[in-house]
Amino acid sequence: MSDFHLVDSQGWEYDLQSVYAAYMGYFQLNGIPWYERSWGHLFNTFEDFLSFSWPVITATDAYTGRAHIVTRMTSVGAFVKMIKTRFGDTLPLVDNVVKVNPFETHQRHLRTISDYSSYKKLHATLRAVYLSALKARIRLGEPRAIQELWDLHDKSFLAIDFESSERNAASVLEWGYAAVRCGHLDALGAWPPIPEENYRRGHYIVSEYADKIRNKLLTYPWQYAFGESQIVSKVRLPQVIQAVISSLASPDSETQANSLVLVTHSAIEDLRRFEEMKIKLPQNLLIIDVSTYESCLFKAGLRGAMLDAKTGLPRQPSSLLSLRSILHSLHVSLDFVLHNSGNDALACLLVFQMLVDPKNTQVLSPRTKPPNMALTRSITHNPVSSFSPMLTPHTMAVAVMPRSQSASPQAPHFDKGESLTNPRRSPTLRNRLSVAPDEEGRIRGAPDTLSNKFAAYATIG
Repeated sequence: MSDFHLVDSQGWEYDLQSVYAAYMGYFQLNGIPWYERSWGHLFNTFEDFLSFSWPVITATDAYTGRAHIVTRMTSVGAFVKMIKTRFGDTLPLVDNVVKVNPFETHQRHLRTISDYSSYKKLHATLRAVYLSALKARIRLGEPRAIQELWDLHDKSFLAIDFESSERNAASVLEWGYAAVRCGHLDALGAWPPIPEENYRRGHYIVSEYADKIRNKLLTYPWQYAFGESQIVSKVRLPQVIQAVISSLASPDSETQANSLVLVTHSAIEDLRRFEEMKIKLPQNLLIIDVSTYESCLFKAGLRGAMLDAKTGLPRQPSSLLSLRSILHSLHVSLDFVLHNSGNDALACLLVFQMLVDPKNTQVLSPRTKPPNMALTRSITHNPVSSFSPMLTPHTMAVAVMPRSQSASPQAPHFDKGESLTNPRRSPTLRNRLSVAPDEEGRIRGAPDTLSNKFAAYATIG
């Protein structure tokens, strides 16, 4: 394999081996005894065909995502011209060649292949080329690529959310996550995942900042609606996050995607927090931004017509929706507050599952206030200074916080298994889309509710 330089990917669209296969098919179809011709030795094997010295690049098809070794039609024309010049016979430019529309828009390495060993070495890099393109396609929210990823039933999807100080984004106030292990659930025959039963979830409040830092855009650390909050020190929070990631990720690889897929609604900021906290992420990690994914679905016409909530005009194809707006568009009843990192993380994973599998995703059960249960908040008498790995530590390093009150109206009841896209509404229920919530997520005139705990023996993905 000779030295190479960079070329634009445009025009490099013909799979090299398919060029050879196309000519063999042409000879067979037209009854041409190529093996008796003076140039027949060039078609004895694919290796002999490569002796022409073909200029090639590697590229992935924008539709299928498959990686190919491709050449240009001008190179095929040069090969035909060589046969005409040296042997006096004329070969046509065959048209049944695998044509690739390169996904890559940046410059690619140009190589010249003249023997099979060089081709074999280059072919061995195609899995890495495929992975690189797959990471980009998933990050860009390509619906086909993300749908195929979900349909594999073997990935673990981890949704995360940070709440940080407005004055210093590096000061993380709380962190929440929700995860579903699809491979584990599919092996148990528990497919599709049921969010309320199969989501592993958690919420952590940083002790140094609890009730000390308040943002203008209010956050609600004490109103986690899907479990019990835990208090950790800012020193131990990266340890907790790293452990959650490590429990779901497969080994790093240059040729194969990780079993873990990160789901977020603010990928740039979340990745920046990971970097600041020195959290190690696998290089083969796939990242889905649900806002970008939803926008691509809308642009592809897969979400139907929508109006801009601010202007009342038809929504623009390139517009991005906030997490709250996507939840409203999916008719999810907001009986829990957002801007709580635990609630946001679970809502993010729920939104993703509803977008990728709307017919089979079950809605969350309404959260109601148990009778005679007063609102409480645990008080930590000693400062939280460390996170102990012991199950029964002598000194409490993690304080467990009961859920605080959800300040949203009681949602209508949905039958289990009912489609999220067409929820059954009570005829007496006030239309939630016509009433705007206040800053804390409350709807005026509606009774307060309190979240119930999930079932204790649910199958956690």
